[in-house]
Amino acid sequence: MSKILFVMTGADHWTLADGGKHPTGFWAEEAAAPYRAFKEAGHDIVVATPGGVVPTVDAGSLAAEVNGGQDNADAVRHTLDEMTELRSPVRLEDVRLDDFDAVFYPGGHGPMEDLAVDAGSGRLLVRTLRSGKPLGVVCHGPAALLAAVTADGSNAFAGYEVAAFTNAEETQAGLAGKARWLLQDRLTEAGIVVRVGEPWAPHVVVDRNLVTGQNPASSAPLAAELLKKLG
Repeated sequence: MSKILFVMTGADHWTLADGGKHPTGFWAEEAAAPYRAFKEAGHDIVVATPGGVVPTVDAGSLAAEVNGGQDNADAVRHTLDEMTELRSPVRLEDVRLDDFDAVFYPGGHGPMEDLAVDAGSGRLLVRTLRSGKPLGVVCHGPAALLAAVTADGSNAFAGYEVAAFTNAEETQAGLAGKARWLLQDRLTEAGIVVRVGEPWAPHVVVDRNLVTGQNPASSAPLAAELLKKLG
């Protein structure tokens, strides 16, 4: 049995280019699908957020149309109801990497607001990468990689290949024109190599101990790859 750390956004909005606030949080499927997979494999999960705030689910991520129908939406909601860890997160600032066997970052637009600039999360990511422990990050979760800056000012993930929510997907979702910045662009600027798959189709990239997924549909296959690394 392993212990897996879920690092989740504490934000309930995403600040747009015009200063408006887009309601968001974490994306339901991206937390629920890996949670189910890890729990069914017998692993323990601890949720951490900046300041230990209870994470907010993006209400839009609970809709039937983004979950492949009402039955799937109900299953996702049921899993979230079972995730008692969501109701009592630990403070990200207090996390000790030595206590965990793997680290996972779900997405949603929330990480674009807080984890992208959270120095504590950035340090944890650098330590996890260098430790060789399995590290999974999905969809908008790779925004957190932007804070993983080393002492010389470079990004610890520069040169790594990743999957992340693409400019095409943000455009199709209707938010690219409203955003202050786009995730694919910022990752590329940081020296991270974004491998782009078909919009909305499962796409997982494995590079050393880093496992990344492009979108919500990539959550379950990403969890499967992490489980392989946990043995």
